[in-house]
Amino acid sequence: MATTTVQTAEPMVEVSEIADPSKVTPKDARQMSKLFFGRMAVSEEGTPEHQYARNTLIEMNMSLVRYAAGRFRSRGPEEMEDIVQVGMIGLIKAIDRFELSREVEFTSFAIPYIVGEIKRFFRDTSWAVHVPRRLQEARVQLARANEELCTRLGRTPTVRELSELMSLPEDEVVEAQLASNGYKSASLDAAINSSEDGEAVLADFIGGADEAMERVEDFHALAPMIAELDERDRKIIHWRFVEELTQAQIGERLDVSQMHISRLITRLLAHLREGMLSTE
Repeated sequence: MATTTVQTAEPMVEVSEIADPSKVTPKDARQMSKLFFGRMAVSEEGTPEHQYARNTLIEMNMSLVRYAAGRFRSRGPEEMEDIVQVGMIGLIKAIDRFELSREVEFTSFAIPYIVGEIKRFFRDTSWAVHVPRRLQEARVQLARANEELCTRLGRTPTVRELSELMSLPEDEVVEAQLASNGYKSASLDAAINSSEDGEAVLADFIGGADEAMERVEDFHALAPMIAELDERDRKIIHWRFVEELTQAQIGERLDVSQMHISRLITRLLAHLREGMLSTE
Protein backbone atom coordinates (compact mmCIF):
# COMPACT_ATOMS: atom_id res chain seq x y z
CA MET A 1 0.00 0.00 0.00
CA ALA A 2 1.34 3.42 -0.97
CA THR A 3 2.16 5.75 1.87
CA THR A 4 1.67 9.51 2.17
CA THR A 5 4.01 11.81 4.05
CA VAL A 6 3.44 15.19 5.63
CA GLN A 7 5.78 17.68 7.32
CA THR A 8 4.74 18.13 10.94
CA ALA A 9 6.34 19.67 14.02
CA GLU A 10 8.12 16.29 14.40
CA PRO A 11 10.31 14.74 11.68
CA MET A 12 8.63 13.60 8.44
CA VAL A 13 5.85 11.09 9.29
CA GLU A 14 4.17 8.50 7.10
CA VAL A 15 0.49 8.99 7.81
CA SER A 16 -0.26 5.34 7.07
CA GLU A 17 1.91 4.27 9.99
CA ILE A 18 0.94 6.60 12.86
CA ALA A 19 1.71 4.63 16.01
CA ASP A 20 -0.55 6.68 18.32
CA PRO A 21 -2.88 9.17 16.55
CA SER A 22 -4.09 10.50 19.93
CA LYS A 23 -0.63 12.00 20.54
CA VAL A 24 -0.60 14.05 17.32
CA THR A 25 -0.56 17.75 18.24
CA PRO A 26 -3.70 19.79 17.40
CA LYS A 27 -1.68 21.86 14.91
CA ASP A 28 -0.42 18.78 13.07
CA ALA A 29 -3.84 17.08 13.29
CA ARG A 30 -5.41 19.98 11.38
CA GLN A 31 -3.15 19.39 8.36
CA MET A 32 -3.07 15.60 8.57
CA SER A 33 -6.86 15.38 8.88
CA LYS A 34 -7.18 16.67 5.32
CA LEU A 35 -5.11 13.72 4.09
CA PHE A 36 -7.23 11.20 5.96
CA PHE A 37 -10.50 12.77 4.82
CA GLY A 38 -9.14 12.46 1.30
CA ARG A 39 -8.36 8.81 1.96
CA MET A 40 -11.90 8.21 3.27
CA ALA A 41 -13.34 9.82 0.15
CA VAL A 42 -11.52 7.46 -2.23
CA SER A 43 -12.00 4.25 -0.22
CA GLU A 44 -15.16 2.20 -0.08
CA GLU A 45 -17.17 2.33 3.13
CA GLY A 46 -16.66 -0.79 5.23
CA THR A 47 -13.20 -1.63 3.89
CA PRO A 48 -10.17 -1.79 6.25
CA GLU A 49 -8.68 1.25 4.49
CA HIS A 50 -11.83 3.34 5.08
CA GLN A 51 -12.15 2.17 8.70
CA TYR A 52 -8.49 2.90 9.44
CA ALA A 53 -8.79 6.46 8.10
CA ARG A 54 -11.99 7.06 10.09
CA ASN A 55 -10.56 5.67 13.35
CA THR A 56 -7.38 7.72 12.92
CA LEU A 57 -9.41 10.90 12.40
CA ILE A 58 -11.36 10.21 15.59
CA GLU A 59 -8.23 9.67 17.69
CA MET A 60 -6.33 12.61 16.17
CA ASN A 61 -9.15 15.05 16.88
CA MET A 62 -10.00 14.04 20.45
CA SER A 63 -8.39 17.30 21.55
CA LEU A 64 -11.40 19.12 20.02
CA VAL A 65 -13.68 17.22 22.41
CA ARG A 66 -11.50 18.06 25.41
CA TYR A 67 -11.45 21.72 24.33
CA ALA A 68 -15.25 21.87 24.00
CA ALA A 69 -15.81 19.93 27.24
CA GLY A 70 -13.54 22.41 29.06
CA ARG A 71 -16.33 24.97 28.88
CA PHE A 72 -18.31 22.82 31.29
CA ARG A 73 -15.55 21.95 33.77
CA SER A 74 -17.60 23.44 36.63
CA ARG A 75 -19.88 20.38 36.44
CA GLY A 76 -17.37 18.30 38.41
CA PRO A 77 -14.99 15.45 37.53
CA GLU A 78 -17.60 12.67 37.55
CA GLU A 79 -19.94 14.46 35.16
CA MET A 80 -17.00 15.57 33.02
CA GLU A 81 -16.38 11.93 32.07
CA ASP A 82 -19.93 11.73 30.71
CA ILE A 83 -19.53 15.07 28.94
CA VAL A 84 -16.38 13.88 27.14
CA GLN A 85 -18.09 10.63 26.10
CA VAL A 86 -21.07 12.56 24.74
CA GLY A 87 -18.71 14.99 22.99
CA MET A 88 -17.07 12.04 21.25
CA ILE A 89 -20.43 11.19 19.71
CA GLY A 90 -20.57 14.73 18.29
CA LEU A 91 -17.03 14.35 16.91
CA ILE A 92 -17.89 11.07 15.19
CA LYS A 93 -21.01 12.62 13.65
CA ALA A 94 -18.92 15.53 12.37
CA ILE A 95 -16.34 13.18 10.82
CA ASP A 96 -19.03 11.13 9.09
CA ARG A 97 -20.71 14.24 7.65
CA PHE A 98 -17.68 16.35 6.73
CA GLU A 99 -16.72 16.81 3.08
CA LEU A 100 -13.48 18.39 1.83
CA SER A 101 -15.47 20.20 -0.84
CA ARG A 102 -17.02 22.39 1.87
CA GLU A 103 -13.85 24.51 1.83
CA VAL A 104 -14.04 25.01 5.60
CA GLU A 105 -11.65 23.90 8.32
CA PHE A 106 -12.75 20.68 10.01
CA THR A 107 -12.27 22.26 13.45
CA SER A 108 -14.82 24.99 12.60
CA PHE A 109 -17.22 22.33 11.32
CA ALA A 110 -16.79 19.92 14.24
CA ILE A 111 -17.03 22.21 17.30
CA PRO A 112 -20.76 23.03 16.80
CA TYR A 113 -21.52 19.30 16.51
CA ILE A 114 -19.60 18.51 19.70
CA VAL A 115 -21.06 21.39 21.75
CA GLY A 116 -24.54 20.67 20.39
CA GLU A 117 -24.33 17.04 21.50
CA ILE A 118 -23.18 18.11 24.98
CA LYS A 119 -26.00 20.63 25.33
CA ARG A 120 -28.50 18.00 24.18
CA PHE A 121 -27.13 15.73 26.90
CA PHE A 122 -27.76 18.41 29.55
CA ARG A 123 -31.25 19.05 28.22
CA ASP A 124 -32.23 15.38 28.17
CA THR A 125 -30.73 14.43 31.54
CA SER A 126 -31.81 17.47 33.58
CA TRP A 127 -35.48 16.60 33.14
CA ALA A 128 -36.96 13.13 33.28
CA VAL A 129 -39.30 14.18 30.46
CA HIS A 130 -38.43 16.88 27.95
CA VAL A 131 -40.67 19.96 28.21
CA PRO A 132 -40.48 23.36 26.47
CA ARG A 133 -37.97 25.84 27.87
CA ARG A 134 -40.68 28.34 28.89
CA LEU A 135 -42.27 25.67 31.10
CA GLN A 136 -38.91 24.72 32.59
CA GLU A 137 -38.46 28.37 33.59
CA ALA A 138 -42.06 28.57 34.84
CA ARG A 139 -41.44 25.53 37.08
CA VAL A 140 -38.70 27.40 38.93
CA GLN A 141 -40.95 30.44 39.31
CA LEU A 142 -43.80 28.19 40.47
CA ALA A 143 -41.66 26.54 43.16
CA ARG A 144 -40.70 29.93 44.58
CA ALA A 145 -44.29 31.18 44.51
CA ASN A 146 -45.53 28.00 46.19
CA GLU A 147 -42.98 28.33 48.98
CA GLU A 148 -43.75 32.02 49.56
CA LEU A 149 -47.54 31.56 49.63
CA CYS A 150 -47.39 28.43 51.81
CA THR A 151 -45.37 30.40 54.36
CA ARG A 152 -47.63 33.44 54.16
CA LEU A 153 -51.00 31.63 54.11
CA GLY A 154 -50.19 28.55 56.16
CA ARG A 155 -51.79 26.31 53.53
CA THR A 156 -51.41 25.16 49.93
CA PRO A 157 -52.16 28.10 47.59
CA THR A 158 -54.84 27.94 44.93
CA VAL A 159 -54.14 28.29 41.20
CA ARG A 160 -55.67 31.78 41.27
CA GLU A 161 -53.39 32.89 44.11
CA LEU A 162 -50.34 31.50 42.29
CA SER A 163 -51.48 33.18 39.08
CA GLU A 164 -51.68 36.59 40.79
CA LEU A 165 -48.25 36.29 42.41
CA MET A 166 -46.55 34.95 39.27
CA SER A 167 -48.34 37.42 36.95
CA LEU A 168 -49.28 34.55 34.67
CA PRO A 169 -52.66 33.39 33.32
CA GLU A 170 -54.18 30.53 35.32
CA ASP A 171 -53.91 28.08 32.39
CA GLU A 172 -50.14 28.68 32.23
CA VAL A 173 -49.84 28.04 35.96
CA VAL A 174 -51.65 24.72 35.46
CA GLU A 175 -49.28 23.90 32.57
CA ALA A 176 -46.29 24.64 34.81
CA GLN A 177 -47.72 22.37 37.51
CA LEU A 178 -48.11 19.54 34.99
CA ALA A 179 -44.61 20.16 33.65
CA SER A 180 -43.21 19.85 37.17
CA ASN A 181 -44.24 16.20 37.10
CA GLY A 182 -41.61 15.65 34.43
CA TYR A 183 -38.73 16.88 36.57
CA LYS A 184 -38.48 13.70 38.60
CA SER A 185 -39.18 10.17 37.50
CA ALA A 186 -40.15 6.94 39.21
CA SER A 187 -37.96 3.87 38.87
CA LEU A 188 -39.19 1.26 36.41
CA ASP A 189 -38.33 -1.28 39.11
CA ALA A 190 -40.70 0.37 41.59
CA ALA A 191 -43.12 -2.19 43.01
CA ILE A 192 -46.85 -1.57 42.54
CA ASN A 193 -49.87 -3.56 43.60
CA SER A 194 -51.98 -5.19 40.94
CA SER A 195 -55.34 -6.72 41.91
CA GLU A 196 -55.01 -9.36 39.18
CA ASP A 197 -51.34 -10.32 39.26
CA GLY A 198 -50.39 -9.43 42.82
CA GLU A 199 -47.19 -7.42 43.14
CA ALA A 200 -45.59 -6.21 39.90
CA VAL A 201 -43.14 -3.55 38.79
CA LEU A 202 -43.90 -0.45 36.76
CA ALA A 203 -41.89 -1.72 33.78
CA ASP A 204 -44.39 -4.57 33.34
CA PHE A 205 -47.05 -2.07 32.26
CA ILE A 206 -44.95 -0.04 29.80
CA GLY A 207 -44.91 -1.00 26.14
CA GLY A 208 -41.73 -1.10 24.11
CA ALA A 209 -40.78 1.63 21.68
CA ASP A 210 -41.24 0.84 17.98
CA GLU A 211 -38.04 2.15 16.41
CA ALA A 212 -39.60 1.98 12.95
CA MET A 213 -42.10 4.68 13.92
CA GLU A 214 -39.28 7.23 14.12
CA ARG A 215 -38.55 6.66 10.43
CA VAL A 216 -42.11 7.06 9.17
CA GLU A 217 -41.82 10.84 8.92
CA ASP A 218 -38.50 10.61 7.09
CA PHE A 219 -39.86 8.03 4.64
CA HIS A 220 -42.92 10.20 4.04
CA ALA A 221 -40.72 13.20 3.17
CA LEU A 222 -38.27 11.16 1.07
CA ALA A 223 -40.83 9.30 -1.06
CA PRO A 224 -41.81 12.18 -3.39
CA MET A 225 -38.17 13.28 -3.79
CA ILE A 226 -37.04 9.78 -4.78
CA ALA A 227 -40.00 9.51 -7.17
CA GLU A 228 -38.71 12.62 -8.98
CA LEU A 229 -35.31 11.01 -9.66
CA ASP A 230 -34.63 9.42 -13.03
CA GLU A 231 -34.72 5.62 -13.33
CA ARG A 232 -30.94 5.13 -13.04
CA ASP A 233 -30.67 7.22 -9.87
CA ARG A 234 -33.62 5.39 -8.29
CA LYS A 235 -31.94 2.08 -9.05
CA ILE A 236 -28.69 3.25 -7.48
CA ILE A 237 -30.49 4.32 -4.30
CA HIS A 238 -32.38 1.00 -4.19
CA TRP A 239 -29.29 -1.13 -4.78
CA ARG A 240 -27.16 0.75 -2.24
CA PHE A 241 -29.62 1.24 0.63
CA VAL A 242 -32.24 -1.50 0.13
CA GLU A 243 -30.27 -4.39 -1.36
CA GLU A 244 -27.12 -3.06 0.38
CA LEU A 245 -24.85 -3.71 -2.59
CA THR A 246 -21.33 -2.31 -2.49
CA GLN A 247 -20.36 0.54 -4.78
CA ALA A 248 -18.23 -1.89 -6.78
CA GLN A 249 -21.20 -4.24 -7.31
CA ILE A 250 -23.38 -1.34 -8.46
CA GLY A 251 -20.61 -0.25 -10.82
CA GLU A 252 -20.56 -3.72 -12.38
CA ARG A 253 -24.32 -3.59 -12.99
CA LEU A 254 -24.06 -0.19 -14.69
CA ASP A 255 -20.69 -0.93 -16.35
CA VAL A 256 -18.99 2.07 -14.73
CA SER A 257 -16.18 2.44 -12.18
CA GLN A 258 -16.65 2.27 -8.40
CA MET A 259 -15.34 5.85 -8.14
CA HIS A 260 -18.02 7.04 -10.55
CA ILE A 261 -20.71 5.33 -8.44
CA SER A 262 -19.22 6.95 -5.31
CA ARG A 263 -19.55 10.40 -6.88
CA LEU A 264 -23.11 9.67 -8.03
CA ILE A 265 -24.16 8.52 -4.56
CA THR A 266 -22.56 11.58 -2.96
CA ARG A 267 -24.45 13.84 -5.37
CA LEU A 268 -27.74 12.01 -4.82
CA LEU A 269 -27.46 12.11 -1.02
CA ALA A 270 -26.59 15.82 -1.09
CA HIS A 271 -29.66 16.45 -3.24
CA LEU A 272 -31.94 14.42 -0.96
CA ARG A 273 -30.43 15.96 2.20
CA GLU A 274 -31.06 19.46 0.84
CA GLY A 275 -34.65 18.50 0.06
CA MET A 276 -35.17 17.06 3.55
CA LEU A 277 -33.79 20.18 5.24
CA SER A 278 -35.99 22.46 3.16
CA THR A 279 -39.09 20.59 4.36
CA GLU A 280 -38.30 21.03 8.08
